[in-house]
Amino acid sequence: MSQMDRNSETKDKILQTTLELVKREGFEGVTVRKIAAESGTNLSLVNYYFGSKDKLISEAIKVLLSSFQSTFEILDDATLAPKKRLKRFLLQYVGVIQQYPELVSRIFAIGGAVFASQQEYGQFLKTIGFDKVKTVLTDITGESDPELLMMMIMQIFGAVFLPTLLKSILATGADTEIAPLEQQIDLLFARYFHES
Repeated sequence: MSQMDRNSETKDKILQTTLELVKREGFEGVTVRKIAAESGTNLSLVNYYFGSKDKLISEAIKVLLSSFQSTFEILDDATLAPKKRLKRFLLQYVGVIQQYPELVSRIFAIGGAVFASQQEYGQFLKTIGFDKVKTVLTDITGESDPELLMMMIMQIFGAVFLPTLLKSILATGADTEIAPLEQQIDLLFARYFHES
């Protein structure tokens, strides 16, 4: 294995360790020392690759956001009916959210620290992601007005993602169980895409 491959492998290990620690301990509980210890590297190596905790977190967010981007490829699968494509996309997208709820909350936080990766993801949504969802929604509904399609995207995303982000709060604080995601999507689609 070349030195470049070892460097890349070490950097990836540090990033994955960061994501795992954020998942387990929350954003505030993660320190560069913990990351170094859990990844089997040393503090100076983590600092060498990333420079600071903020830069490391930004890179970890970029890895997470690439997971979100790959879910949009489902929307291109013409072998599936449009509703099935949209449902599969939403299930997979929420699957990523469920793995890293605190990190995702940080990414989508209004007024939170803006990382370069957030801007990159926003650009991806603007240039590619939303267009793919709009195309599927047009296939399902026949709607072609870009503004109405964007409103539909926001309504569907809100209806699916908000309960996912609030699930633990509602379960512990309000003693309220949320229906399984697939059941929620089926109900949403039955109401939202009802046939006249």
